[in-house]
Amino acid sequence: MAERSFATEVQQLRAEPGSVFRGEGILAVTKALLECGVGDVAGYQGSPISHLMDVFSDAQPILEELGVHFEPSASEATAAATLSASVMYPIRGAVTWKSTVGTNVASDALANLASGGVTGGALIILGEDYGEGSSIMQERSHAFAMKSQIWLLDPRPNLPAIVKAVHDGFELSEASRTPVMLELRVRSCHVHGSFVTQPNLRPPFTLREALESPVRDTSRIVLPPASYLHEHEKILDRWPAAVRFIEERGLNEFFDGDIEDIGIIMLGGLYNNVIRALMANDMADLYGKSRIPLYVMNVAYPLIDSEVLRFCEGKKAVLVIEEGQPEYHEQSIHTILGRAQVRTTIHGKDMLAMAGEYTVAELKRGLAAFLERYRPAALAKAVPMGMPAMPARREPAAALASDFGAGTRAAAITPARSPMPTRLAVTSPAAAAAASASMRLAAPELAAVVPARPPGFCIGCPERPIFSAMTLVQEELGLHHISADIGCHLFAAMPPFHLGASTMGYGLGASSASALNVAAGKRSIAMMGDGGFWHNGLASGIGNAVFNKADGVIVIVDNNYSAATGGQDILSSRADNENRSTKHPIEAAVRGVGVEWVRKLDNTYDVNAMQAILHEALTTDFKGPKIIIAQSECMLNKQRRVKPQIAAAIKRGERVVKEKFGVDAAVCSGDHACMRLSGCPSLTLANSGDPLKPDPVAQVDDSCVACGHCGEVADAAVLCPSFYRIDWIRNPSSWEKRVDRWRRKAVGWFQTRQRRALQQRALYAEVE
Repeated sequence: MAERSFATEVQQLRAEPGSVFRGEGILAVTKALLECGVGDVAGYQGSPISHLMDVFSDAQPILEELGVHFEPSASEATAAATLSASVMYPIRGAVTWKSTVGTNVASDALANLASGGVTGGALIILGEDYGEGSSIMQERSHAFAMKSQIWLLDPRPNLPAIVKAVHDGFELSEASRTPVMLELRVRSCHVHGSFVTQPNLRPPFTLREALESPVRDTSRIVLPPASYLHEHEKILDRWPAAVRFIEERGLNEFFDGDIEDIGIIMLGGLYNNVIRALMANDMADLYGKSRIPLYVMNVAYPLIDSEVLRFCEGKKAVLVIEEGQPEYHEQSIHTILGRAQVRTTIHGKDMLAMAGEYTVAELKRGLAAFLERYRPAALAKAVPMGMPAMPARREPAAALASDFGAGTRAAAITPARSPMPTRLAVTSPAAAAAASASMRLAAPELAAVVPARPPGFCIGCPERPIFSAMTLVQEELGLHHISADIGCHLFAAMPPFHLGASTMGYGLGASSASALNVAAGKRSIAMMGDGGFWHNGLASGIGNAVFNKADGVIVIVDNNYSAATGGQDILSSRADNENRSTKHPIEAAVRGVGVEWVRKLDNTYDVNAMQAILHEALTTDFKGPKIIIAQSECMLNKQRRVKPQIAAAIKRGERVVKEKFGVDAAVCSGDHACMRLSGCPSLTLANSGDPLKPDPVAQVDDSCVACGHCGEVADAAVLCPSFYRIDWIRNPSSWEKRVDRWRRKAVGWFQTRQRRALQQRALYAEVE
């Protein structure tokens, strides 16, 4: 069950040729692939291209009509390997995944593919997740493209340019017999616009024909001596063919300007930001007409020497705009001009930030420095781009509310009576610094008034109780080394849990713990999600642990979906899926590779049970890997599933009961263990309403989904008496309405008495 359905939008894929297609970038890419006669599509979901996989899933009937084979892959390596259909046969194949992590996983298959080359067009659509909106380490795909001699497209972020890049990518691949990467930045994937459609094409050569008439060419297989010849073929044949195609088709773009003695060279993906920054420096108009000549490289690799020389001819200085390090383009352009003895001065990282995303504010600053040096008279007063400076002073009440992030509020008010050590409650300086780093970079004036907001679990997340239980176990048994993994559970590294020492890759939690597979007084703990388990963890983690007789504990978080990437179904999903095979239990898989000690908990919200299983795993005399499978449905997907059902039932007039939780301010002691061991965003602070009780009390806001976790973990996993549950009944019976009236009268009487008592206390407090 993906986080978003495109069932309605995909009908646009049937648009008549010559009509105007309107939608977002992901849909445009899908339509372009169908227009290109793609025969095989595969991939692995991840930001920012998760929705591309979702679109293909929802478009299954249309794909079947056209004879297009689509399947979600077990990993990026699996997806890349499907491009083997394009090696011997004239089949256009496309794959997609999140880069650069996905590209690293697929590297073996991609290197072999690039070495032997392709017959049909092979297009690799990369979600280039770079910048402050990214969820991964800050790297780019450029280095991999250069390493394996794979051509890299980076089109301008508008729908016509993206659609054209898909068409150009297949043709470039076939013209040079080389796979092509098409990188789509976060904003490109979700930009909205329109383009004129072309007809959808059936694949001219089908997978069925390939099976029935197999072809074999040993020169395309990466074995000596062919593998030695492939490198020469890349450089002497394929590269020149690619350069000719790029030049003749005009894939890169030139834009003239009236200030002819300077220029700007940029990647296509940065075009929109550069134009906006030029406008701020009064160097471009509202329609994008720049006064400074522009060379827009929609092909990031390879560089076209003749185009660079043509653009730089007669210019005294050129600014190269390229995000990140190393500055591949700047170095290459220096080499191109040096060899041709062209004396144009090249600027880049000397005027722009050495690393990080090139936001409009950063580009505005760099362009101003460039213009100040070479055309100061043309530099007009910049249009204000940022927010006005905000006052640093805050009122005490506002400070109380903003000093605490979700789940860390107890850190600033931990009372002496707290049963938990301070180290579990206080946010580490390193964590706080990391959480606010992007705020300092993007808007430093906000850092003084807006608190750090580190990433955390969703409201009602079934993974939160696992780490509450782990915290309680460590209080008893001491700290353990915890190897984290990619997925939602990685948020446990942040407040209030501070659990997890390292993360090495998707499904590699158990693998990284194997480094500590030595006899000691404590066992290691490794985390793994169900998505990571099926992606890489079963063989690389569990199988490896069995083979090497590891004695650690591996916790597999089974929340029914590949939740972190958008809620897609996987092998162990309990949902019915007409196109895929699901309901394959993880327990059977781990026992199948030789695991003997397995414990399964089908309700992670039972903190006591989770705590007991963890305690057993860490203290048992059993030698060998110990697997804990913690199962509960992802709360986001559960809400997506049940909310429409509840709304429909209410509309039909059926009786519906919704649970809500709250905290009795009169009973709450102000201990706040519920916050230190939960961190749920719906759990916040409120005034007690009692003048003799100045400390704030816990409060549950309306976003609560009634999982009950906060009440269960309060006071060291003993149900706190201040928590209560409300049953909100929609379409109640007449008897329930009558009982409700009686209860309201009784509660009102007690509330009146309480208000009088509080008023008397206030009077006594004033007298004292």
